[in-house]
Amino acid sequence: MAADEPLVLGIETSCDETGVGIVRGTTLLADAVASSVDTHARFGGVVPEIASRAHLEAMVPTIERALKEAGVSARDLDGIAVTSGPGLAGALLVGVSAAKAYAYALGKPLYGVNHLASHICVDQLEHGPLPEPTMALLVSGGHSSLLLAPDITSDVRPLGATIDDAAGEAFDKIARVLNLGFPGGPVIDRLAKEGDPASIAFPRGLTGPRDAPYDFSFSGLKTSVARWIEAKRAAGEEVPVRDVAASFQEAVVDVLTRKAVRACKDEGVDHLMIGGGVAANSRLRALAQERCERAGIRLRVPRPGLCTDNGAMVAALGAEMVARNRLPSDLELSADSSLPVTEPHVPGVHHEHTHSHSHNHDHVHEISKDNLYS
Repeated sequence: MAADEPLVLGIETSCDETGVGIVRGTTLLADAVASSVDTHARFGGVVPEIASRAHLEAMVPTIERALKEAGVSARDLDGIAVTSGPGLAGALLVGVSAAKAYAYALGKPLYGVNHLASHICVDQLEHGPLPEPTMALLVSGGHSSLLLAPDITSDVRPLGATIDDAAGEAFDKIARVLNLGFPGGPVIDRLAKEGDPASIAFPRGLTGPRDAPYDFSFSGLKTSVARWIEAKRAAGEEVPVRDVAASFQEAVVDVLTRKAVRACKDEGVDHLMIGGGVAANSRLRALAQERCERAGIRLRVPRPGLCTDNGAMVAALGAEMVARNRLPSDLELSADSSLPVTEPHVPGVHHEHTHSHSHNHDHVHEISKDNLYS
């Protein structure tokens, strides 16, 4: 870690985790997270309004905790990065508003970055600089995507994505059918270790010869599993929960890894990066490792704590933006719930004003700039 590497704070509020990370170059200094998942659990899923309010309450304490953990002052920062999309609109707005306020008050450049590109860039904090191009399989509650990134700061190309349910969403729905609670991924992963993955032949969506080679579909699988469970219950038979969990999980990770390895071969890329919350799944990691080794592909997967939503991934991409001299965003930056992955960051249009902050923001009082970090 060199002192001249960019020191960046990242804010992530796309869903139910208030994440604040601080990195210097590719070195993680702090990763503070405040989660509202327990509040959402009784509703069986994330409630957007509750998530937004939780972010609002957690934002300042989480930022202060990250700065303390990193042992740095806010005035030492070289930039502030924030997830501007995709995600829940209200939740994103809280993070973007906070980042703009801190950037203005501190006189620091602001970088609105893409949530999916951040999930790829976080691997730099564990395994060093990303190869170029990078092949990435991103799997989470809202996304299942195969992406090719020649340059993580400016060039991310979608090869395939889910056409219905994302992998993580399917885990949550099957957990609900089995009365396992929310979120479903961790508990299914745990129960599957005690079950037989070959006991039930659940379908593998979009794996036929005429199907899109890199797209995913888990809706049919979800329906198949739910009907299998309903039939057992209707017949008065006990549902073998562990076998169902193992067989369902195997169907998901089989398709994910098969398509990812195929994409690497087709594109001539000798490595694969897996990110997103579902990348914490132990069976996905094991099967990916097995298939990558067989194909001569190097596998890069961050530790589980960096796979789920966190501020460190946003800070990592922000630091890369600074290091590559990418143009910062304007203070007019807005949240975009459907920001396409082809836009790794949102550059501003009034760059000559970005650092001087000469915008006419009547709603921001100068006194706040003097008092915030005096």
